[in-house]
Amino acid sequence: MTIRITWARAIATLVALALAGLLFAWSGVFNIAASSGHWKITDWFLHWTMRNSVRTYAAVTAPDDPKANDGLVSAAGHFKASCASCHGAPGVCPLPVMQSATPPAPNLSINAREWTDKQIFWILKHGVKYTGMPGWAAKGRDDEVRRMVAFVRLLPEMTPATYRSLTEVPGVSDARITTCAGCHGADGQGRGQPDMPVLGGQSPAYLRAALEAYATGKRQSAVMANAAATLTPAEMKRLADHFAAMPGLGRATPSGSTEAAKIAREGLPKVQLPACASCHAPGKPYPVLAGQRASYIAQRLRNWRGDETVVDARKSQATMPVIARRIPEDMIDPLARYLAGR
Repeated sequence: MTIRITWARAIATLVALALAGLLFAWSGVFNIAASSGHWKITDWFLHWTMRNSVRTYAAVTAPDDPKANDGLVSAAGHFKASCASCHGAPGVCPLPVMQSATPPAPNLSINAREWTDKQIFWILKHGVKYTGMPGWAAKGRDDEVRRMVAFVRLLPEMTPATYRSLTEVPGVSDARITTCAGCHGADGQGRGQPDMPVLGGQSPAYLRAALEAYATGKRQSAVMANAAATLTPAEMKRLADHFAAMPGLGRATPSGSTEAAKIAREGLPKVQLPACASCHAPGKPYPVLAGQRASYIAQRLRNWRGDETVVDARKSQATMPVIARRIPEDMIDPLARYLAGR
């Protein structure tokens, strides 16, 4: 007996299969417990699909320069606070409760070798569905992602001693200050890192406002948002007062090229660029720049010059992106050096 296959029968079969699937899901028979794990075929299929997806999207969307080696301290500090509990770190085991996830987070000292820099960048920025791996917690901060790519790339060869040197500063007893000092240094000088601002001597009101902005998402930084999110208003004030009281900013004299001096003092009226001194001067409610690290100033200006939605280019923080885009590209470094001074 021959059964004729018709469009009506094919559609009816598909509908029946769909209804059977919905009935199975509705019954609750399928075990979603993480403790039950995956079947081997399921585990293979999900990882195979994930690797194919990462390979494709990384090739198409990841930048050609996915790694930055100039900020390992900030990347290490963020890794310690946000990633080590799941992935572990050199000399540090992952938390057992995190390893009970399905699937458990991989050991990056081994797993990192399996990915290219562009693929690591894409995973860090976008995360991976159904694995517990989140996307980067700040939009427009590819600079932070690039630094984390460099840190992850080093994990397979990193010793526990090197990891501790990147994440710890000895001689600080206060737990909250210790957390900040891991990146900013016990003296607020940023541990000599080019991506770290000098905090010593900064306005305490500005530091407190910055912590509040990072905690609420008004300013975008996955690193700083994670550090500020659990702080109480009293702790923010105490930290701001602590670092502001240290020597550092405000003691330098602006110096450098005459073109940079003109921008800082007079601006460029032809392109509606105001003078830096109109806001960044004593008594103004804006950050002190004299004595700030020139590499940090230049980095922030370039980040602001990016897309309209980059860090701080929203809401009440829209001023600096507009200003930064009016500064000639070839004047960013000279201007940063001038503002930093001697």
